[in-house]
Amino acid sequence: MHDLKSIRSAPADFDAQMARRGIFGASAPILAADARLRAVQTQMQAALARRNELSRDIGQAKARRDEAAAAPLMAQVAALKEQLPALEAEEREAAAAVEAATATIPNAPAVDVPDGPDETGNVEIHRWGRLRPFDFAPLEHDVVAARLGYDPEAAARISGARFAVLRGPLARLHRALGQFMIDTHTGNHGFAETWGPLLVGQAAAYGAGQLPKFEEDLFKTTDGRYLIPTAEMSLTTLVMGEIVDAASLPLRMTALTPCFRSEAGSAGRDTRGLIRQHQFEKCELVTICGPEQAEAEHAHMVTSAEAILKALDLPFRRIMLCTGDMGFSARKTFDLEVWLPGQNAYREISSISDCGDFQGRRMDARIKGAGEKGTRGFVHTLNGSGLAVGRTLVAVIENYQQADGSVIVPDVLLPYMGGITVLRPE
Repeated sequence: MHDLKSIRSAPADFDAQMARRGIFGASAPILAADARLRAVQTQMQAALARRNELSRDIGQAKARRDEAAAAPLMAQVAALKEQLPALEAEEREAAAAVEAATATIPNAPAVDVPDGPDETGNVEIHRWGRLRPFDFAPLEHDVVAARLGYDPEAAARISGARFAVLRGPLARLHRALGQFMIDTHTGNHGFAETWGPLLVGQAAAYGAGQLPKFEEDLFKTTDGRYLIPTAEMSLTTLVMGEIVDAASLPLRMTALTPCFRSEAGSAGRDTRGLIRQHQFEKCELVTICGPEQAEAEHAHMVTSAEAILKALDLPFRRIMLCTGDMGFSARKTFDLEVWLPGQNAYREISSISDCGDFQGRRMDARIKGAGEKGTRGFVHTLNGSGLAVGRTLVAVIENYQQADGSVIVPDVLLPYMGGITVLRPE
């Protein structure tokens, strides 16, 4: 959500920020809706003030027993009472119009975010790791996994496309990855493990920036709740409507959860394998902090996610997203892309965003220091994957595959594998 006072005082600056995200003339409809709301509120305030003034005059007339003077005053009060419900309805309608005008406008990009229309404008920051030399042509993960316990046909019979069944040691490897991630983030990186709802209400979905713009991407239940597309939605909104003690910040949280996405608009993309599923697991990282802490926390989250890839010895690169490729709530985003030798390409495995106070405003979460009379402002939020479990499984399969179709288990996962060191074809 955007600061209306800021837009009123500097509409040209706001328009310039939104133009960087491909939205032109953004301030005009917002200011028009805001002007109407303020006009209605002025009418209401004038009507209420007049009613109070008349009531005082009526009281004085009655005290003098001057019914002739009181009668016309009472008639005016009655007329105002009839007008007020219509004004209140108009105010609600105008307030809804202001919200509608601002709710679908994305966050303003940070100054150092590169301009660009789409992923072609992204900037590579660095690469890590050595690409393994293969003495055979490496296969894509779905071909290898099909002989290790991956059964998309069974999943399709049960649920349709973009679901998976994993069996035996392959399922254990998937579980091991998630456990390793959350153990590492809680044990080494200062994130508190948090278990929360997989279903959230409309207010939480709005606060996290998913509604109203991305409703078609969500799975909705018959009672109006939404399955989380990422634990960001439930973790971030734990402070919704709260006044957060400044001394408690930063709040670092992590959760390993199932996630659900309709993948609207992704027809024909990654139809094979585990890259793009309706149901998947992810280890999410969320930080709630003050504005002065956000830059350092963003760096910490990025290096925490990179640490998982380094521990698994998976080559990756860090990308700064341009204005045209960032998510709706983000002001600055780094993507981590892991090397997939079967695809001969780097593919996204984590996206880590600083959202500024954008979500804090939407969910009305504020900061207050000890002894301070008022609040300092809204919380700043950050979120990212640490990592997507299914995509990490894809990377392990492709990078650790052998010529005979087996897959070596990375060393850091051996404590989770119950003695299994190699996944062998059935």
